[in-house]
Amino acid sequence: MRNFNFRAVLGRALLALLLITAASVGFADEPKRGGTLTMALSSEPTALVGLLTSAIDTYFISGKVTEGLVTYDWNFNLKPALAESWEVSPDGKQITFHLREGVKWHDGADFTAKDVKFSIEVLKARHPRGRITFANVQQIETPDDHTVVLKLSKPAPYLMTALAGPESPIVPEHIYAGTDFATNKNNIAPIGTGPFKFTEWKKGSFVILERNENYWQKGKPYLDRIVIRFIADAAARAVAMESGEVQLEPGSPVSFYDVERLSKLPNIGVERRGDEYGSIVARLEFNLENKYLKNVDVRRAIAHAIDKEFIRKNIWFGFAEATASAVSPNLKRFYTTNVPNYPYDPKEADRLLDQAGFPRGSNGIRFTLTHDYLPVADTFRRTAEYIKQALKKVGIEVVIRGEDFPSYVRRIYSERDFDFSNNWMNDTPDPTLGVQRLYWSKNFTRGVPFSNGSAYSNPEMDALLEAAQVENDPEKRAEFWRKVAYLEMTDLPDLPLVAVNRLTLYNKQVHAHTESPLGSADSLADTWVGN
Repeated sequence: MRNFNFRAVLGRALLALLLITAASVGFADEPKRGGTLTMALSSEPTALVGLLTSAIDTYFISGKVTEGLVTYDWNFNLKPALAESWEVSPDGKQITFHLREGVKWHDGADFTAKDVKFSIEVLKARHPRGRITFANVQQIETPDDHTVVLKLSKPAPYLMTALAGPESPIVPEHIYAGTDFATNKNNIAPIGTGPFKFTEWKKGSFVILERNENYWQKGKPYLDRIVIRFIADAAARAVAMESGEVQLEPGSPVSFYDVERLSKLPNIGVERRGDEYGSIVARLEFNLENKYLKNVDVRRAIAHAIDKEFIRKNIWFGFAEATASAVSPNLKRFYTTNVPNYPYDPKEADRLLDQAGFPRGSNGIRFTLTHDYLPVADTFRRTAEYIKQALKKVGIEVVIRGEDFPSYVRRIYSERDFDFSNNWMNDTPDPTLGVQRLYWSKNFTRGVPFSNGSAYSNPEMDALLEAAQVENDPEKRAEFWRKVAYLEMTDLPDLPLVAVNRLTLYNKQVHAHTESPLGSADSLADTWVGN
């Protein structure tokens, strides 16, 4: 008679039961191939690759087609992308990148070091934040096809935090060289190295990206295609998500009073992570060339006339927090509350306006300003409506002007035909990248969007910003930024309103859509759809 091994039989039975269960329900974490993901964005961008712009809707598209040298984990530790490895010299003045071999552009050409050199040179010259990111890059050497050496005039401790695809895309030199970069077709029909290839842009409606069969990450992406729809109305975006017509909506896509209702539906999820790279601050931006707003007492009066807590609670529905300056509270090492503040006080606003020499007329009005709001979310229009009511109480008439996104960008940054605006700006993980552009006089250039739109110029501010750029000691660098915040809130070229916590809505059949601090702006190479 054979020996009876009870444990072995029990083990085989349990294994069989597990296999039967797995076969019937599937492993939840095992990606499925195929399918189409439909995303919705609130406005249509002017370009699909972020080489010359930092516009938010371009940001959500660009990183799926084009890539950067590195990417990040949740703690902002660097991970390889187009660069497999890198070394930084002890003095911080040389960075050597070793590039991935065998990578192809979507048109079949080889990706080489020349593409990296070209891209960084263009970003340095033309990108709103790249002008600061790469300001200290003095020379770029390419000793071979897969090595790039950045030689810096001074250390740039922030630089490595700016090399992900959505922020600093690497583009094909052979497509751009010898052309007008601003009008090159690649801006609207991009060729990249990313997991998805551009196939169609139907203006006013959608963009289609198809799976890159020759992507260097073998087996990825899992999706066959991504359809990116442009739906301007927040209520329509909510309906599209609820009906399943759209499966992914990043960037706080619906009115906040709809979030609670949608989150209770069994097929809808709300993701609160994925905006860590952005650290968004909503703000008023004053045109300091305006005859009224060039007076700092007028700007301080406007600050006292606005109840920022009302904005936080009633316009952002609590999905925001107070901020003392343009440096987001998320950037804890750099953030300070030791700055001038302007509590809600309409009487003080009246006093300052009288002091500035702008008394009320017989109709109670001192002067009129036109207000342009960023046309990417309903919250900006509603903020404009509140600003109009608040300033009317202190004698400032406000005329609200709405327009499409390209017109807004052209009016603010090219034509300079505006008085003041409400918008939001991406601080990034380091304020040298995201905040310096707003106050550095050297970043006031007509036609460069999302930069120094106020035309602010103060030599003391320039000196502080430039000192922070090159300071390697973390505490000394943080102290420079605390001084920047103090001067910003003294001069008030803009008025920070709230630090925004952006949300992503998703259909629960969509998996791995938020895998890093870049959120849905990341490549989505790991994203898949299925039960």
